[in-house]
Amino acid sequence: MMLTFADLEISNAMTRAVGDLGYKEPTPIQAQTIPPILQGRDVTGQAKTGTGKTAAFGIPLLERIKPQDRSVQGLILCPTRELAIQVERELSLLAKYKSGIRTLAIYGGRSINPQIDALKRGVQIVVGTPGRLLDHARRKTLRLDAVKMVVVDEADVMLDMGFVNDIEAILRQTPSDRQTLFFSATLPKAVLALTKKYQRNPQFIRIETRGLTVAQVRQEYYEIPAPSKRKALERLLNVYNPFLTLVFCNTKRRVDRVAKVMKGHGFRVESLHGDMNQSQRNQVMRKFRNGDLAVLVASDVAARGLDVENIDLVVNYDLPRELDLYVHRIGRTGRAGKSGAAVSFATGLELRQIKDIQRHTKASIKRMDSAALLE
Repeated sequence: MMLTFADLEISNAMTRAVGDLGYKEPTPIQAQTIPPILQGRDVTGQAKTGTGKTAAFGIPLLERIKPQDRSVQGLILCPTRELAIQVERELSLLAKYKSGIRTLAIYGGRSINPQIDALKRGVQIVVGTPGRLLDHARRKTLRLDAVKMVVVDEADVMLDMGFVNDIEAILRQTPSDRQTLFFSATLPKAVLALTKKYQRNPQFIRIETRGLTVAQVRQEYYEIPAPSKRKALERLLNVYNPFLTLVFCNTKRRVDRVAKVMKGHGFRVESLHGDMNQSQRNQVMRKFRNGDLAVLVASDVAARGLDVENIDLVVNYDLPRELDLYVHRIGRTGRAGKSGAAVSFATGLELRQIKDIQRHTKASIKRMDSAALLE
């Protein structure tokens, strides 16, 4: 028998909001984490990108908020500005029929004054990046003494980006009897060390699949010499003719260079990396979501938390420096049951790395005929 959201004993208001969003049934991570979170348990949830983790913690968080209390009761830590914006947007949609609940995204790259004004007016849930959250805490514009639940989202990414000290500083400022949740695509030792230190008798929920990557994503690789990659990328896009393509490069300089050359050859393309200001990033993301861009060339840090529907092709122009990054990258396509493709370019010296990725992800990556892209 198919499990429904009503079976999870959520309120009628939440069931209506979930229905409006088109969610027909809970995903595995939602079905397994929502009940213990509603019961007040500390939970660590591991599931791949694009499996509905935001609603998995967002639904029970919203259910536990007291609307008449204007203090900050829920705190969600995100690694990037883009993810903070997206999480807050989804929470506001889930809170559609929950009268009196206010949510706020707090992040750097924007003036702090409107955020201070919004906090003064009273919000129950704050979603933010660690640096800006700490900035508000130091200014005493964000009080954390009434926080009932803290969520650390994309925990593995947070630690990769060097946020461990900031996370700990924030957690230390919240009440010791708070409920603490960690959500992550992978659970390296550093994340497990945090769960041991800051959670009480946590329930670990791992959504196991045959591999770490999404089954709907067709994975392929081409052996391409480094000087031929740009031409191969353009040929690839002409062959696949995707609606939206996300291209990953390992350096900001290469991101800009690849985007510039492709733009000169007539592609609707922009770059996205950490050196861009928030206004520039928002503008690029808006164009990509709307389909005004066909190709986005990005660095790993800038693409963290990207949640764009209809990305049907991910290209690893450079192979990722870490195995788990491969999982994060290709998780941007094949979402919500849709099919997608992930294509990697590997130089002759990098073919061993492809084998390492296959062992790590337990996925089959098909070798393609490179001649088709090099003619």
